[in-house]
Amino acid sequence: MKRLRYERRIQLLGLAAGFPGSLIAILLLWFGDYSSQTAWTFTILIVIFWLGFAFSLRQRVVFSLQTLSNLLAAMREEDFSIRARGARSDDALGEVMLEVNALSETLREQRLGALEATALLRTVIEEIDVAIFTFNSSRTLKLVNRAGERLLARPSERLIGFTAGELGLAACLEGEPARTVELAFPGGGGRWGLRRGCFRQDGLPHDLIVLSDLSRALREEERQAWQRLIRVLGHELNNSLAPIQSVAQSLESSLQRLERAQSEAAFSAKSTDSVLDDLRQGLAIIRSRTEALGRFMAAYARLARLPPPTLAPIDLHELVHRVAGLEKRVRVQVLEGPPVMISADRDQPEAVLECGEEVLIKWSLEQSRLQLSIIDDGPGLSNTTNLFVPFFTTKPGGSGIGLLLCRQIAEAHGGSLTLENRQGHRGCE
Repeated sequence: MKRLRYERRIQLLGLAAGFPGSLIAILLLWFGDYSSQTAWTFTILIVIFWLGFAFSLRQRVVFSLQTLSNLLAAMREEDFSIRARGARSDDALGEVMLEVNALSETLREQRLGALEATALLRTVIEEIDVAIFTFNSSRTLKLVNRAGERLLARPSERLIGFTAGELGLAACLEGEPARTVELAFPGGGGRWGLRRGCFRQDGLPHDLIVLSDLSRALREEERQAWQRLIRVLGHELNNSLAPIQSVAQSLESSLQRLERAQSEAAFSAKSTDSVLDDLRQGLAIIRSRTEALGRFMAAYARLARLPPPTLAPIDLHELVHRVAGLEKRVRVQVLEGPPVMISADRDQPEAVLECGEEVLIKWSLEQSRLQLSIIDDGPGLSNTTNLFVPFFTTKPGGSGIGLLLCRQIAEAHGGSLTLENRQGHRGCE
């Protein structure tokens, strides 16, 4: 059975609503004491008014619904400038129109905010100093910023639509999503920091690739490292060469004085002994400074030649107790933690744990991450600024590389090392 349209149903309901009254009025006219002319005249008027009001009702309802439909269609087309006129809050249709107007205003503000956010994002993408590429599921380039254009030495119009293989970016879509890679492009080559992520647009998966040039940062780090190295070497060499030069000049003056006395036959055994004492003291100073310089160079060589760790399964309980047994200067207490097998070098972690004044060693597991603590009750740290500065030490005869070596070993094992004063107690952790 064919279903009636909404307009037809409204029209039929309007006719049905007026039909009983109109029929009764016509019957009264024709069966009453009225002339035939009067009966026909009023019958025609009743039918005209009945049909007119029924069709007017249909037109009014349909017009309101069409107006509402036009407003919704405009919003669907993202035209939020159209508003319903004459909307009032004291009738049902007016309330609907007011709500539609409010919805249109809300959507307009949201669209404006989205456009502004999109414009800001596009500006950031264009101005940022990293190359950004997006590929669809078929590995076709969909978006590239200015840095990407410079990297590939082509404008975006000549890049969009090409595949990753044709652009030399196929390797970026494979392997680990975050890594350092060696790549060569028409606009430059070198080491790049690669970051790859996924997002969905229009319901389809896309890949986002971000390439940041590490060469400049690495060159800057290398320059700073050379400056620090030269500063440290220059400081240590000056500390040794300055007293050696001074002592050498003093010894030279003593020898010249002795030669003059010999030539004048005026020297005595006492003056000879005095010169020999000066020579002995000077040579002792020279030997001491050269030995210190030798220790410094040996410490630097040890720091520079730290080998990469050879990883093997190690029982942490056994490692800690073995190191604690090697310490004879103070009593070391081990606070047992959970049984843990770690992947580490068999020798290097011992160097990290052998630090001097430990009184307590403990460990714990936090979300599959091992935290190993070494706690002492010594005087603590008065200045933590230069803890990890190479060759800086406050201990007589210290090399100044112990903490630095410990930190390098920890980082080589994928961890980190911190040293700080204990809270509320003497000592360090």
